[in-house]
Amino acid sequence: MADNRRVETSPSLTSALQQQIAQAITRAGGWLPFDAFMAQALYAPGLGYYANDSRQFGALPASGSDFVTAPELTPLFGRTLAAQVAEALQHTGTDEVWEFGAGSGALALQLLDALGDRVRRYTIVDLSGTLRARQQATLQAHGDRVQWASELPARFSGVVVGNEVLDAMPVQLLFRQSGIWHERGVALDNGALVFADQTTPLRAPLDIPGPHDYLTEIHPQAEAFIATLADRLERGAAFFLDYGFPESEYYHPQRHMGTLMCHQGHLASTDPLEAVGLKDITAHVNFTGIALAGQDAGLQVLGYTTQARFLMNCGLLDLLADASTAERAMAQKLMTEHEMGELFKVIGFCKGALWEPLGFARGDRSHTL
Repeated sequence: MADNRRVETSPSLTSALQQQIAQAITRAGGWLPFDAFMAQALYAPGLGYYANDSRQFGALPASGSDFVTAPELTPLFGRTLAAQVAEALQHTGTDEVWEFGAGSGALALQLLDALGDRVRRYTIVDLSGTLRARQQATLQAHGDRVQWASELPARFSGVVVGNEVLDAMPVQLLFRQSGIWHERGVALDNGALVFADQTTPLRAPLDIPGPHDYLTEIHPQAEAFIATLADRLERGAAFFLDYGFPESEYYHPQRHMGTLMCHQGHLASTDPLEAVGLKDITAHVNFTGIALAGQDAGLQVLGYTTQARFLMNCGLLDLLADASTAERAMAQKLMTEHEMGELFKVIGFCKGALWEPLGFARGDRSHTL
């Protein structure tokens, strides 16, 4: 059913979104920075990838989904993360959880089930009205403890979680060609969306040695988000789980094709200008930039490590002792190096007194940031 609906609605949805983006390009004088394009492609009301009726999250392509996230793989992910959230609630003296980009609501359900009455209120901050409806259906058993918001309040306290949210924030593309840096944007060619480059004073945060052409991303929106979070969080902690690298790896001379990637039907592609509105567009996270943005705005870094180490520190192996063979197989994907275990990282922040969090007790890599 989901597949049939997608086939029927895809052409009209893509056409409408392309027309909207074309109008934005015209208003901007014929060239739109890539981050502005990415924002439209993902979040344009009713048309963007996260704002239309297609199903994004699911374990198998047959479901009509495009990719799978850790909470969709196994509820053991949320149960394990709950151990860290519970510790953070205790140390910060708070009783609220705030989740950004809650997707299908699977992680929220797992955390609420595991944390019980330690959470007085669970707030989901999400721009997508379509996803909000799905989340409400998933979380109806938790009643009025769950609420939704489109943005953070001016002041709040609690524990913040974000799983695969930073990678979906629009990025700027930089391209060095023949030693000259350009910003890559989107223009029109006979009505079709095409890439177009303009010279720019923008640079990557590190010098990239070598004369070769080099494509990469910078992340001002993700860093501004962390700065806003730091400004508004009065007391509490924040944990973000995502795929990415520290700065020295992110801008390595050999990473000359950047990290921008698209996902549709559980297949990866590198062309974000095709099937606009029907595919996810992501970029890996520069965790050094995220850490510095938090520190500069008043947060303290609690730790930084791989997802595998974080989950093991939080007790996932103990939970697996009573798990079925099928549950163990899914949980292994969270930890093995060639799946999510090494590429995915976890960074923690706090506002208030520092402590030694459970999730970073062993294998902390903060020194690499």
